Amino acid sequence: MQHIVLIGAGTMGGAHASCYIGLPQAKLVGIVDSQLDRAERLAQFTGARAFATLEEALQSLDQVDIVDVCVPTFLHKEFVLKAAEHRKHVICEKPLAGNLPDALEMIDFCKAQEVRLFVGHVLRFFPEYEKAKSLLDSGTIGQVGVVRMTRAGRMPSGFNDWYADTAKSGGVVMDLSIHDIDFLRWCFGDVERVYAKSLHGRANQTGRTMDYGLVTLRFQNGVIAHVEGSWAHEGFTTKYEFAGSGGIIDFDSGRDKPLALTRRQAEETANGVHVPESPVAQNPYARELQHFLECLEDGSIPRVTAEDGYKAVEIVLAAIRSMETGQPVTL
Repeated sequence: MQHIVLIGAGTMGGAHASCYIGLPQAKLVGIVDSQLDRAERLAQFTGARAFATLEEALQSLDQVDIVDVCVPTFLHKEFVLKAAEHRKHVICEKPLAGNLPDALEMIDFCKAQEVRLFVGHVLRFFPEYEKAKSLLDSGTIGQVGVVRMTRAGRMPSGFNDWYADTAKSGGVVMDLSIHDIDFLRWCFGDVERVYAKSLHGRANQTGRTMDYGLVTLRFQNGVIAHVEGSWAHEGFTTKYEFAGSGGIIDFDSGRDKPLALTRRQAEETANGVHVPESPVAQNPYARELQHFLECLEDGSIPRVTAEDGYKAVEIVLAAIRSMETGQPVTL
């Protein structure tokens, strides 16, 4: 049984708390939020205790094994280091950090303290993306040439409107497109070159009401991917298309049957073979957290390593630099 303190009683903290309730190997013992009333409301729902600071929680609770960090990006480093200082394992929501020196310091300090650091790149646990990865790995569509990914919705609201301040959130590419960028790196390996354009043409702005970024990635294996992220749309949709020498894998969350596999035929009129997939068959966040807990119990390497989190931030920062300079960036 792993005893967990959750930091952050906002939207993501609430999502993690709900998952822990259904995991038999997890016991949520504390919820921390600087706005104590929010922590108390979530604690009442989960049966945990509410605290205003992490220090108070660690001093008051008899046992804490894991600290789960679900606060805004610019606060990740502070709480990851505090948790590791007390020799608690850490689960940190993505992105790991807003810059590479902070990310590296977090990784190195957790290693020095001999605690595990898990990064919440949950897209790797969504069944429709797992299915695509499985089809790619099996060679179902042959050699992949071009990929298109889209993730679009409204700009989220948050504590003190921190999403609109790119100095704190990194903007739409750091907060939203990083999902697809991490997934693509899982599928195709390291990125060689990045070129990107944004709605505003530069990274550091405040008071935005919408944001948009288009990132083109060239991988070392030759695959080219176009990653579109938007905080300028109503509703929320995700799409992907993998085009290979032997067929196409196509997904659109807005369709009734969102995932389809089309094999290339000699005749252009050949029909596609549809692969049904239910994106809500299992809660991906619960699967992710359960996986992290299992890795703690058996010492195995997680599907998402801290180094994966670092690499995702590195690619995003290259994209932001390209947006600012108008030039491609080589990694």
